[in-house]
Amino acid sequence: MVVLLTAAMIMCAGLVVDGGRVFAANRRAHDDAAGAARAGAQALSISDLRATGTLTLNPDAATAAAQDYLKAAGATGTVEVNGDEVTVTVSITTRMLILGLGGIGSRTVTATETAQAVHGVTGPEP
Repeated sequence: MVVLLTAAMIMCAGLVVDGGRVFAANRRAHDDAAGAARAGAQALSISDLRATGTLTLNPDAATAAAQDYLKAAGATGTVEVNGDEVTVTVSITTRMLILGLGGIGSRTVTATETAQAVHGVTGPEP
């Protein structure tokens, strides 16, 4: 009985510790993806802005800026530029410390965030 209760308590501790690690990895993935998307959305095509007054992104510069942000954050992901939007997807794999003893080796969390180039800030988004 003591052995079964000990194993159950260890698994409960694993859920708390490793669950917290997965939650933290999820938050980090969202933060890294959002930051990279914002960095990419700042790479405007200056020639288009001066010639026509419209906000368009320079796709190569936006991709490079987002990838540079991810590299500086120590993350890896994919960057997609579509019109005036930059979408970044980040995946983070977290090794299970306690649940690994029970056969659950790791978990991968993925986050996708999008940022859009806008002219000025007029107020909070709805």
